[in-house]
Amino acid sequence: MRTFPNLRSWLAGMLSAGAFAAVLLIASCNRSSPPAPTAPPAPARTPTPAPPAPVAGGKEAAAVADGWTMFGGSPARNMVNLTVKNLPVEWNVEDGTNMLWKADLGSRAYGGPVVTGGRVYAGTNNQNPRDKNDIKNGEPVDLGVLMTFDVKDGKFLWQTTFPKLAAGRVVDWPLEGLCSTPTVEGERLYYVSNRCEVICSDTSGKIVWKLDMIGKLGVFPHNLSVCSPLLVDNDLWIVTANGVDEGHINVPAPKAPSFIKLDKRDGKVLWQNNDPTAKLAEAPKGDDQKVFIKQLVDRGDLIQHGQWSNPAYGVVQGQPQIIFPGGNGWVYSFDPNGKLLWRFDCNPKDAFYELGSKGTRNDFIATPVIHDNKVYIGVGEDPEHLVAVGHLWCIDMTKSGDVSPELVTDGSVFPPKTKANPNSAMVWHYGGPTTPEDRKKLKRNYYFGRTMSTCAVHDGLVYAADLNGYLNCLDAATGKLYWSHYTKAETWCSPCWADGKVYLGNDDGGVFVFAHGKEKKLLAENSMPGPVRMAPIVAANDVLYVIAGNRLYAIGNKK
Repeated sequence: MRTFPNLRSWLAGMLSAGAFAAVLLIASCNRSSPPAPTAPPAPARTPTPAPPAPVAGGKEAAAVADGWTMFGGSPARNMVNLTVKNLPVEWNVEDGTNMLWKADLGSRAYGGPVVTGGRVYAGTNNQNPRDKNDIKNGEPVDLGVLMTFDVKDGKFLWQTTFPKLAAGRVVDWPLEGLCSTPTVEGERLYYVSNRCEVICSDTSGKIVWKLDMIGKLGVFPHNLSVCSPLLVDNDLWIVTANGVDEGHINVPAPKAPSFIKLDKRDGKVLWQNNDPTAKLAEAPKGDDQKVFIKQLVDRGDLIQHGQWSNPAYGVVQGQPQIIFPGGNGWVYSFDPNGKLLWRFDCNPKDAFYELGSKGTRNDFIATPVIHDNKVYIGVGEDPEHLVAVGHLWCIDMTKSGDVSPELVTDGSVFPPKTKANPNSAMVWHYGGPTTPEDRKKLKRNYYFGRTMSTCAVHDGLVYAADLNGYLNCLDAATGKLYWSHYTKAETWCSPCWADGKVYLGNDDGGVFVFAHGKEKKLLAENSMPGPVRMAPIVAANDVLYVIAGNRLYAIGNKK
């Protein structure tokens, strides 16, 4: 999921003390400080410009004339901005060096920031109430909150608040707030509330229309609803967050969609798809059902947890493609009418799902990036499931059908019998278990770990971080590893390429600044007073916007 509760939740109930200790032992081994890896073999309102056209093949469309209008800056979702200049390398929150302004948020914030039209938008919670009506019995009411600030000085402008769902943490986790990053087009904002509603509002916060995905579509969101909507012409594409129940096995709503298309003008549902859960309809009744569900999950035929990523868009050889990451570990490509073009299994066929760090099957927290007719994406899980083996993929978008690296020839056994796919769209892969020699040298069991981070691809290089806290620089065409840097803390943050530099935050509040290039050059390590987490570092209008803990900071070279 895009935002995540602390480790005290399901681990306490799902694992015995002995099993939990074993999980922590494995995690502590993988969180050590090894050398860098080598290449592997209902709203209330407090009142007070258009996104760029997609570029064919997903080339850097992040040259945004007016800020940063959506997650990833453009429909290609590439964490790259080519227009900003004179960004700072170093700053200091304590003495104010290069600090332009700061604004208070809730106790945490994972949505945004989005910068456009003279405003900055951020999703947060209500633990620092702006409205006295949102305090009951002396305590803040738990709400999802979209806050808006003036881009010039950080002055608070208005907020929209959303009550928590009555069903509780299984569908709307406490204190996580509003986690969707808005998409802004002109005078309209599109986002998903913590109540699993697609919201269209104007830039003053007034709701124009909303779609209740629970009430209208039967969606059962697991823990959180977080999608940053994809806007292409008049079509709005959404990952619904449909997932498992509190027992982490059953999928309560297999017929509900995982992916939908809406008319941006009125919220009308134009298309829906439930491929990641459709095969559950074949489940037998009785004692065999759990076994059958486990088989489906391990084969990539059923979602394993939740669905917390975002769709992306590009045009390849004249064919528009909408890329959806499914909760079953498959990446899907659809045409604008919803016709399936291709699908790719991002897990090895022998991967299996298990809560914690022992499982090898993953889904997606990261968002797919489209660049030069290719999709770049890494697999991962809710970080409560701890660090573990992951995979980073580069996928050719010009093929059709099942374009996975392997095809199953006999699924009656597990691991299944497979053969190489002659129609595979795999351009390259980085990750998987280390060799015995590298395991001893690197003190890691894998080359690339589970990730929550979206890639930045530019100038023939891809920058990709994993949950363990490594930033990797690879060749975008071949997957060759040029360099890796260990930040000494977990990272949920995505690398941001801007002004010839790469910025990455981590859970210890560090923001690392690297020079772009095949040779590693660490320019600075800046300290923030809180973790720099899921909300990415955004470069817009020659300023860095960084959410660290409970504050939003604007950072720039002072003139």
